[in-house]
Amino acid sequence: MKTISLIAVVILFVLPPDLPEILFADASTIPPGSLFRQSAARKLEREFAPCAESSEPTSQKCRQLSRVSFLLLDARTGTVLASQWPNPEAPIPLGSLVKPITALAYGERHQFRYPTHICRGAKSGCWLARGHGKVELTTAIEYSCNSYFRMLTAEMTSADIAPLAVSLGLRAPDPGASPIALAGIGVDWQNSPLRMAAAYLELVRRREQPGVRQIVAGMGQSAEHGTGAEVDRALGRADALVKTGTAPCTHAPRAPGDGFVIALMPASDPQILLMVREHGVPSTQAARTAGMMLRRIVE
Repeated sequence: MKTISLIAVVILFVLPPDLPEILFADASTIPPGSLFRQSAARKLEREFAPCAESSEPTSQKCRQLSRVSFLLLDARTGTVLASQWPNPEAPIPLGSLVKPITALAYGERHQFRYPTHICRGAKSGCWLARGHGKVELTTAIEYSCNSYFRMLTAEMTSADIAPLAVSLGLRAPDPGASPIALAGIGVDWQNSPLRMAAAYLELVRRREQPGVRQIVAGMGQSAEHGTGAEVDRALGRADALVKTGTAPCTHAPRAPGDGFVIALMPASDPQILLMVREHGVPSTQAARTAGMMLRRIVE
């Protein structure tokens, strides 16, 4: 039987090696000014707790929730407000969630001058068979365009990304990692979900810096009409920053892949970060789940 404990964990870029599998923050330890963030944790607790406490969940809702892992962080402090994610410190493939890291590393080596590219769909290695057409960095983030990032990483190596990745608390790609691994394709570059969430918080703090500005703009557009559009659709308004990813499944029961979403809201001044993994579905469907969870938080 799973249990839910109420604790607070402060996330630093050097994180403790062992974190509880299922935890909820003790709201009494959160500063009084963060009532919205306290409320967010409590609402997700009420949503997931009944199913987590059942040894054999049988309702349709519980079966659906059993496919979902999530982390909820205070975007201001990095505190984990709520979590239902077994071993969130363990490195796993996170798919296209690494693309902003790769893009920023590229920019640092090219005076933040990013190329444009014609995505020809399957012919140029993109997930969208018909292609995205003319793409620059912001739209590449918006649509998670594999073709653009294959082009961007064609001449990149692990050494190009390692300094930035380490500075954000992430694992660097293994030496000799292929260019497509640097684009978030395959299983060769793995990172802890918890550390990736913390890295996104740092990116958003730097949102006015060159390179990061385009990335954050792409995340806003993703939530509006890109791969993360189901988030804003569930919220009923444009109010989130979203990045999606799909990666090979690494846990039981095995599935072809899992959908990942990182969503921050409100978009203009994020208070919370929600990271979701949904078992056996593409990231666009996981975005819908993330959007419904955020809607429950703001209701």
